[in-house]
Amino acid sequence: MAHLGNCLLSIKPQEKSEGLQLNFQQNVDDAITVLPKLATGLDVNVRFTGVSDFEYTPECSVFDLLGIPLYHGWLVDPQSPEAVRAVGKLSYNQLVEKIITCKHSSDTNLVTEGLIAEQFLETTAAQLTYHGLCELTAAAKEDELSVFFRNNHFSTMTKHKSHLYLLVTDQGFLHEEQVVWESLHNVDGDSCFCDSDFHLSHSLGKGPGAEGGSGSPEKQLQVDQQQQPQGALGLTDLELAQQLQQEEYQQQQAVQPVWTRTRALSPQGRGATSGRPAGERRQRPKHESDCILL
Repeated sequence: MAHLGNCLLSIKPQEKSEGLQLNFQQNVDDAITVLPKLATGLDVNVRFTGVSDFEYTPECSVFDLLGIPLYHGWLVDPQSPEAVRAVGKLSYNQLVEKIITCKHSSDTNLVTEGLIAEQFLETTAAQLTYHGLCELTAAAKEDELSVFFRNNHFSTMTKHKSHLYLLVTDQGFLHEEQVVWESLHNVDGDSCFCDSDFHLSHSLGKGPGAEGGSGSPEKQLQVDQQQQPQGALGLTDLELAQQLQQEEYQQQQAVQPVWTRTRALSPQGRGATSGRPAGERRQRPKHESDCILL
């Protein structure tokens, strides 16, 4: 807190006019007043028109004075004209007030508009849309350090080789030295972890201090499934589904009884299966005296 305060006090106004200097000093005073709130969090109010659009509050002055970009990805899709009209240029707080007002209106058009706005908030409860993610990727500068706001959380964000990454600060990764960045390339939270050089990390669960779910086999499997060359992080839904289906099939083959797999290997070619599904084969106890002629 003290270091940030000293940084704010050391900033000199670029404009020499008296009016702008007074305005600058007021911004500095507002930022100094806001600093203690950093211990618990700041209140910001997004607008759905752009990744840098926020309602101006004293909290925003901290980012402006320190030259730190503040972004969000909660944008309305321009391909949904009804939602665009319903949301407009309103901030989140203003939109909630509009929804309440429209619901109690006698005008059916206003009621419909309120329902559309409410549906937008419900369907984008993750506070990140695909349109917003595209705009965010385009707006962020290469290797730029910025702050990303989502679900009342602030994350340090950077852009490396056209991909967005969030700094990992969760307590569960405290002893995972190879987990530094988390990719931001999906609205649904499907991401992968990288080290300080943005190389995919495979250390989850191997460290002595792994806690919580960070070291679980499921998490490691998720990371392993997303191993791809740099610049192509993450699998498409179709590729991931095919890979999971293939792995499940291989696991089923591995746990089948030995005699079942033996019957599946015909003299004409290894791996040629019989026409009858394995699940329909009659199971009975096998004795050492029994034999099967192929």
